[in-house]
Amino acid sequence: MQTNLINVDGVELWTEEFGDPAHPPILLVMGSMSQGVLWPDAFVGRLAAGGRRVIRYDHRDIGRSGTIDFAARPYTWRDISDDVLRVLDAYGLDSAHLVCHSAGGLLGQLIAVEHPERVRTLTVIGSSPLGEREGQVLMRALMGQPQPEGSLPPPTPEFVAFFTEVISSPPPANRREQIDRMIAEARVLHGTALPFDEDEERRLQERIYERARDLSALANHRLAHAADPDFEPEGALHRVKAPTLVVEGTCEPAKPGHGAIIAERIPGAELLMVEGMGHTLPPQVHGELAAAVLAHTTER
Repeated sequence: MQTNLINVDGVELWTEEFGDPAHPPILLVMGSMSQGVLWPDAFVGRLAAGGRRVIRYDHRDIGRSGTIDFAARPYTWRDISDDVLRVLDAYGLDSAHLVCHSAGGLLGQLIAVEHPERVRTLTVIGSSPLGEREGQVLMRALMGQPQPEGSLPPPTPEFVAFFTEVISSPPPANRREQIDRMIAEARVLHGTALPFDEDEERRLQERIYERARDLSALANHRLAHAADPDFEPEGALHRVKAPTLVVEGTCEPAKPGHGAIIAERIPGAELLMVEGMGHTLPPQVHGELAAAVLAHTTER
């Protein structure tokens, strides 16, 4: 394991590398406002042991990456997408296998559409189809508004109830309250089918809290999305040329059914439904997920 803080165009990005540099590279792209260490160490270790060079990183304004004065230096989701390419460049990689989670899946889809030469294969986990404005579906659900015909499936009632309460509640007053809220959110995202290890989750959330330069800076990702709400090109997924694996849990609370839509729209894409998985990456599914990613990224 080797940790690097790279500086690209004035933005510091924390990165971490595992495995033999001579092995095929996998770049792990986590979701919006999420630290790279949410790619579980055990899962990353399985990929490295399977003969892959694995790189994970923190987005700008997240974790150990640099924080930005958004008012003085505003940026958009397009810039966050470009950071993926900046990480590849910093490691001297013309291309890599992209394995992406949640909103990171939108970044992966966008790069596969606009920079196909950089993507050897694409794996999208717990994500929504590019160009469908999934955030609008979420906002309508939180506001209790009906979804227009033909829109994406909304989150589950349990997901909506939790985040509706969060929005109406005062912010956490101290470290303990913040971590408790983070655990409660993780429990909802985890789903109800698999056992939830609260002690292990507390250790993870304490790690996330402690390693953040400024935990409040993650809100800048919302500002970045608002600054460029139309960054997602519509009707573009047919242009994806990279072999694509789409993964969704059978108990996905945030984006239920979205995986099948992605797989429908990308030519030749494969859909893998993981029994019991929600929107997180719990230990119970590491073996199945790692085996699927290793098989998908085997270079022929």
